[in-house]
Amino acid sequence: MSYPTDPRVDAYIDALPEWQQKFCREVRDLVHAVDPEVTETIKRTRQPYFVLQGNICALLAAKDHVNIFMYDGAIVPDPEGIITAGHDNKTARTVAVRQGETINASALTAMFKQIVANNRAGGWRKLKRES
Repeated sequence: MSYPTDPRVDAYIDALPEWQQKFCREVRDLVHAVDPEVTETIKRTRQPYFVLQGNICALLAAKDHVNIFMYDGAIVPDPEGIITAGHDNKTARTVAVRQGETINASALTAMFKQIVANNRAGGWRKLKRES
């Protein structure tokens, strides 16, 4: 898969241990596959964000896991239970992946698709106000 990348995101991922690089690259591929207009950037000084008319997700590597922050205002369904934290958070929920685990690519992709659709419809904040 080919898509435009941000060299700052490359630098963030390249500096991580190999197992974290693998997870970050997989998430990067999944989110870009959802829509060709997804772009990537750095926010909060060093954190990779993937955006399309609003935030979709962000990556944050911790010592023993990688956090995938899903910017959905807790309105995107999670039927496979991949969200590990932030269930009541008003902005983002988290999918944490640890070394030796695998990413549930189909569930994550479904959530990314819904977040992109919500962003294109004005964003989760607007959708919450209207419901």
